[in-house]
This record gives sequence, C-alpha cells and structure tokens, in this order.
Amino acid sequence: MSQADLLKMLVGVGTDGHASMDCSIVPSKKIPDLWVVSSVDFFTPLVEDPYLQGRIAACNVLSDMYSMGIDEIDNVLMTIAASNKMDHKTMIKVTEVMMKGFVDICREAGTDVTGGQTVRNPWPIIGGVAKSVLKEEHFIRPRKSVPGDVLVLTKPIGTQLSVNMRQWLRTPPNNQRDKMLGVVSEDDVNRGFSVAQAGMGRLNRVAAKLMHKYGSHGATDVTGFGLLGHCQNLAENMEAPVRMVIDRLPCIKGTSNVAKAFPGFKLLEGYSAETSGGLLLTLPSKEAAEGYCRDIEAEEGWPAWIIGSVEAPTSDDPKQQRTAVIADDVQVIEV
Repeated sequence: MSQADLLKMLVGVGTDGHASMDCSIVPSKKIPDLWVVSSVDFFTPLVEDPYLQGRIAACNVLSDMYSMGIDEIDNVLMTIAASNKMDHKTMIKVTEVMMKGFVDICREAGTDVTGGQTVRNPWPIIGGVAKSVLKEEHFIRPRKSVPGDVLVLTKPIGTQLSVNMRQWLRTPPNNQRDKMLGVVSEDDVNRGFSVAQAGMGRLNRVAAKLMHKYGSHGATDVTGFGLLGHCQNLAENMEAPVRMVIDRLPCIKGTSNVAKAFPGFKLLEGYSAETSGGLLLTLPSKEAAEGYCRDIEAEEGWPAWIIGSVEAPTSDDPKQQRTAVIADDVQVIEV
C-alpha cells in the first residue's frame, strides 16, 4: 500500500493537493500560491560504518523530495536515537559520527540541518524531516505519464541483497554461505557491497534537477517496495490509464545469480527491498530519456538506464487500468 493510500484510509487525506506518493504537499495557510512540501524517513543500522550510515539516512530523507523534482531543500530536521545498549563512550562516538555523516550529505545537497530531536533507544536510529516552500511550477507531481512515455532508473537494484551477501561472507562456513559462494566469488561479494554502499550514499539531486530539463511526467524513489512495487504505485497514481512495462533490470553484479539461488529475495521479480535507491521516472520520448541518461553520467560519473516503456492498458477491467509488470523476456544488466 502506498503512503497516499494509507493516509486516505487513516485520516481521509487525498491526493488532490494534500498528499502525494512520497511527500506531504499542503497549501500555505498564509501566502497564496505557495505549497509546503515535506517528507520524513529514518531507519536502523544497515552498514558497519556509522558515518556512512548517517550519509545513507540523509540521502533517504532527501530522496522523497527529489522524486518530486525538488532539487533545492529549504531545511532538514534530524532525528537521532542514541543506543542505550552501548557503553557510554562508544555511544557518544557512534552518535557523533552518524550525525556528522548526516550533516555532511545535507551540506552537499546545499541545505542545512536546523534542529531535530534526540532520544535513547536500544538501536542507534537516524533520520529526519526535509521541507521546502515552493510554487507549483517548482515541483513535479507524479500524475502525468501517458502511453508513449519511457521509464528510466538512476541507480541499480540489489542493495539489500548485496548487504546480506556481505553479512553471509563474514559468517563461519555454513550451508547458506557455501550456497552463495557456489554462484559468486568473494571478490564479487565485496565489490557488490562497495557498489551498494556508494549508491546508497549518493544523492538523487542531479536526477531531480534533470527531471525539469527533460520534461518528466512523474517519478518515485525506489525503496522498500522494490522496483516493481514502486512502479505499480507510480502507475496507480497517474491520471490517465497506463500500463508500465519493465524490460531491463540493472542489477549490482552478482546479485541476480544469488537471487536465483535464493528466490525468497524476489529481486528478479521486482520486489526486493532497496535502501536509498534511484529515481524511477517517466520521460516523454526515447530521445529525452537518452539525453537524461547522458547528462546523469556526465555530471555524476554514474550511469542511468532506460528500463521500459509506458503503454496503453491491455484490459478493459477497471482494476487493470493502471498497472506495472516485468516483461517475460526482461534483460538483466550487471552493474
């Protein structure tokens, strides 16, 4: 269930100007024609390095805003849970380093952390709130995709599986570890983990800025629902009936083979959770999509991919009017 659907169910908030897929969007109560756009996110430790954990958390907080084409964030509030299971000295050091990582990535994004809240908790948790005040033309609501559009993804999938693979590699020999090493090498596991860390700690800011240049019709960021899950949410949010077809899967090298050996992860089915994933967006033509991907790589040194198309629905069933699928002959691209 998307955030917007959950809000509608719980508090009657609709998507007609008061919510979106990834952000809250409300009109300013004082100033006409201005909107307050905000989002919140946090999570428990995912990587061993507390500095990188802070960076990834900040990227996650900002990514929902970037999915709306908002590349300038007015301010960020930070939420920290300092671990009460650590000794005092370790707790202070870990918390300080996590906070530094969070603040540093916000500065890279051109914004400031201006406040927040700190509590004690068994798990060291970090996250926060991002907010901007904007005119309608400064952001892109995820509503306008139509048949003929092209799907683009700005980061490879497989982050969560890469993290799991690294954890298995560092355990004593066991059936799970041996099964993994039967399809990938230790070098593949370590390289994949490095690619995953770099991706999770990289902002989607350039991707957001380029959405305006190339006329994106809508976007979302790929996180907990997996690529197909978020694509389905995107399709359901569109004003026009659409069928989104994914025919290419850019996967961190090695993860697709491990996913075949451990099908419970559902990576190739599009439902493996991602952390701080890329933007999944629609663009009005193949030429626009190719230009977008070229600019991403020129500015960031990282690729983006055309991964599919937007088509007219193939069914008259109202429940099938806004859907997303992975093509039977989907191509896996190792990254």
